[in-house]
Amino acid sequence: MPLSRIVLGITGGIAAYKAAELTRLFVKAGVIVDVCMTDAACRFVTPLTLQALSGRPVLTDLWTSGADNGMGHINLSRGADAIVVAPASADFLAKVANGLADDLLSTLALARDCRLIVAPAMNRQMWANAANQRNVAQLAADGVVVLGPGTGEQACGETGEGRMQEPEEIFAAVMASGQPKLLKGKRFLLTAGPTFEAIDPVRGITNTSSGKMGFAIAQAAAEAGAIVTLVSGPTPLPTPPGVRRIDVTSAAQMAKAVDNSLRGIDAFVAVAAVADYTPAAPAAKKVKKSDAPLSIALKPTTDILADVAARDDAPFCVGFAAETDDVDRNADEKRRRKKLPLIIANRAQDAFGQDDNEVTLFDDAGAHPLPRMDKLALARRLVSEIAKRLPARS
Repeated sequence: MPLSRIVLGITGGIAAYKAAELTRLFVKAGVIVDVCMTDAACRFVTPLTLQALSGRPVLTDLWTSGADNGMGHINLSRGADAIVVAPASADFLAKVANGLADDLLSTLALARDCRLIVAPAMNRQMWANAANQRNVAQLAADGVVVLGPGTGEQACGETGEGRMQEPEEIFAAVMASGQPKLLKGKRFLLTAGPTFEAIDPVRGITNTSSGKMGFAIAQAAAEAGAIVTLVSGPTPLPTPPGVRRIDVTSAAQMAKAVDNSLRGIDAFVAVAAVADYTPAAPAAKKVKKSDAPLSIALKPTTDILADVAARDDAPFCVGFAAETDDVDRNADEKRRRKKLPLIIANRAQDAFGQDDNEVTLFDDAGAHPLPRMDKLALARRLVSEIAKRLPARS
């Protein structure tokens, strides 16, 4: 189920400062965060900082852990969806791997009844040490989720493996762990973003799509256990964790990438705002400005979604309809014309470039409006709607 409350454990290490940003990300997402810090962690970042960011008392002492019954080392994890330790030092990993508990955080880790997720952070030689590697392997065998570490420059001046993952990466992984695996083993192919149709080497026809909705659906599908390939037009958005990304520019390139990726696909979700027309004869050199009017001959681009839906071996096809007027009528007409089982409609002027969206789903049963919400929250809802429809096809 989606996360509502976590315990964030912080151990000693220079990466402890990143826990402040990680706390902020969880709180912003509506997750209740109870922070537990080791004595060593308090030497790198103050409990007051984490208390201000979490809005809750920060616990540091096994003997004064805030429980009236003296069982704070047990009570704190009760009702939590996960214990997340970031950074997790070599010392903490060794304690948990070997069942040792001599402070509040290690005691919580042993007395938990929820998931334990750790993000190691240490010097590259400490990470590679044979004893540490045995401990990490034992934790993984015990069902502990180990995130990273990454590779890069370290505080000690050396470069190598052992650097803690960035807060955004840890946040995404933890949030994904709480999503139901509705699409486990399913293969999803998505398109996202705008396309750019060249007029000459420096100019072109495009649109204002940011790609945010498509990238959010790719993330939500991956969180739900799908194997996701994302074909993206030009956008600076980062690739969602666990998603394979193919970058393209034009509608023709997108059509080719989709065609090359269809083998074994269970669902195709066409979110991209693909140009309907492209210059018939792009200029090889920059078109010089003059006082004379300029006419550009355009030709229709390939209708990627219609072509995929018309295949004998077509996957479950989901379309998007970004309309400026008569949204419902135009969207459902598009669904029927392209013979789609599901289309998702929105007003283009209320969606392009925005962080939230309001849509209506259309299928053979009629219209199903959804309230306006954050695009990632909406994407998770849409993925659940798609998942409901996939078994019938299977």
